[in-house]
Amino acid sequence: MLNTNELTAKVKQIRELKRMQEEIAAEIETLTDAVKAEMTERNTSEMVVDCFKVRWTPVTSSRLDTTALKRELPEIAEHYTKVSESKRFTIN
Repeated sequence: MLNTNELTAKVKQIRELKRMQEEIAAEIETLTDAVKAEMTERNTSEMVVDCFKVRWTPVTSSRLDTTALKRELPEIAEHYTKVSESKRFTIN
């Protein structure tokens, strides 16, 4: 079992790593946006850069509108609703 100091150190490390993760995610988004802007300017959805093939293509997906289903056919929505449980880990 961890003592209070060890546990505190781990929580601090988690928070620091999450902060770094957010910074890295923001940097990735900035770089991605720059590449997308270049692809838009070149009017292309695919290009080869050095040894990398970069694609930015539309993707179509179909999802069930559960809000409308619950509103219009609540009995059917309830019948096919599956409840699941999970745990959420947070540090404030």
